[in-house]
Amino acid sequence: MARAHLGWHPPPAGGESVVGLTYGGLLAMAAAVGIGRFVYTPILPNMLESLDLSKADGGLIASANFLGYLLGALAAAMARLPGPRRIWLLGALAVSAITTGLMGVTDSLFLFAMLRFIGGIASAFVLVFASALVLERLAEANRPGLSAVHFAGVGAGIAFSALLVSGFTSLGIDWRAQWFASGAVSLAAFAAVGWLVPARPESPQDPGHPPPLRVLNRGLLLLVAAYGLFGFGYVITATFISTMVRTVPELRVIEPVVWPLVGLTAMPSVALWTWVGRKIGNPRSFALACGVEAAGVLLSILTGHRIAVLAAAALVGGTFMGLTALGLIHARELTRGDPRRSLAFMTGAFGLGQMIGPAFAGEFYEATESLLVPSLAASAALLLAAVLALMLPERNEAMSSSG
Repeated sequence: MARAHLGWHPPPAGGESVVGLTYGGLLAMAAAVGIGRFVYTPILPNMLESLDLSKADGGLIASANFLGYLLGALAAAMARLPGPRRIWLLGALAVSAITTGLMGVTDSLFLFAMLRFIGGIASAFVLVFASALVLERLAEANRPGLSAVHFAGVGAGIAFSALLVSGFTSLGIDWRAQWFASGAVSLAAFAAVGWLVPARPESPQDPGHPPPLRVLNRGLLLLVAAYGLFGFGYVITATFISTMVRTVPELRVIEPVVWPLVGLTAMPSVALWTWVGRKIGNPRSFALACGVEAAGVLLSILTGHRIAVLAAAALVGGTFMGLTALGLIHARELTRGDPRRSLAFMTGAFGLGQMIGPAFAGEFYEATESLLVPSLAASAALLLAAVLALMLPERNEAMSSSG
């Protein structure tokens, strides 16, 4: 009645607008997360060689990005962010694109870290606001299954940027141009998202200011902890696998394909793991995916064989976005009303885990020339996340406990 009295009605979600919205979400995730966050992995070996940076320096730059991601997620949870969510989404996309391109302008470790820090804040805002906005509108249109397309944007961005960097490297085009090109592609995606995700009035119950958080029940706390462990568990392999392959003579031949393989296997992973979630429940699907990813992390460092490393890339790529989607979808199911703050707390825990991982691994990698100890720690974190996930309530129990 209140909505009718105020003259506000959700716009009809026709097929074309829903499809356009979904691909807008895909492009947003591809630009800010797939490229903005993860293009650093294939460019890093070229930067280390050209600038004589240490592996510890590489880990520090990565951790600066993830610190920004953590703080950005917490900022996205603030109760008094003015204006519509779409404006915050587009602004964050623009900042992500600009900071990505500017990485090619400098050779200062401090400026690298600052740019990646700011880019990390932007990527967290994009993930939180795009996911809250797109998942809400898909739910209104009774098309929640299209969320798999939205989350597949990360894998698409990884695969595209990896092929871009690999192609540039094979042509002798240096790391600076690789950053410039990545930023330009992200700017093009920003323009496309502005067209595909149209403005519309916010609900009076959600004018951009979420209500006080009342959803931190036992289930959500367990999920946040498991999600943070997952962030630590995947990020060491995701940050250093290309560098590791570059520095091992027997593996260098697979460098052009190892990171694109991560992206290509990530693209269908959301649909796969959400399908598994529908069959056995999201908590069990999350636990199973954590176990598979732990096996991939171990494979990347235990044998040193090319097939094993490629299998590791496929297993990590084929799970980390599925885990991301399962975690965020289940957090939304544990939440009544606007899910933005729940998504932000999830993203913050994830950001903390992935901030610690690269710095920790980079120091060990520099001192021992091996990722063995960091990878063992990452696998243990993933297995603990699996145990916590098995303790989670299913959706119906969660909703009744939060009421």
